[in-house]
Amino acid sequence: MPKEAKAKTKKKARVKPIPKGYHTATPYLFVNDAARAIDFYKAAFSAKEVMRFPRPGGRVGHAEIKIGDSPIMLADEAPEMNARGPKTLGGSPVMLHLYVKDVDSVVAQAAKAGAKIIRPVADQFYGDRGGALEDPFGHIWHVASRKENVPPKELRKRAEAAMAAHGKDAK
Repeated sequence: MPKEAKAKTKKKARVKPIPKGYHTATPYLFVNDAARAIDFYKAAFSAKEVMRFPRPGGRVGHAEIKIGDSPIMLADEAPEMNARGPKTLGGSPVMLHLYVKDVDSVVAQAAKAGAKIIRPVADQFYGDRGGALEDPFGHIWHVASRKENVPPKELRKRAEAAMAAHGKDAK
């Protein structure tokens, strides 16, 4: 086998099935006005824009941002591909969970950028301090900082107490 063919074969063998910088699961968000969404995620969560490919008409066909070490893909809605955002669908059954160093400051930053706080930041029985936001595009974000590592036995006990308290509130 010629030297060039061997080099090409070696390069192909080195391709990683999960590209460098990605994790096994990567969220892909569809929104109405992806360019504005990218600007929002930069302002709200200090996202870094990695790439953006335009579609005809100035819309975003595919973009990638990074929040911390996590890539997120996004694009404008594409009804012809059955790709619609939460505002078009009337809500989203999916929540994105974002761990940060300082949940209080990140939630305040996101609210200032236009997110709606749907659950204020508070200490949680499972060891996180967290809250929930809805971004201007309809995606729900749970933002948290781990404050305590709760052992499984203690976690079960706290969960039961929280569920019992919640059941009393519902009556």
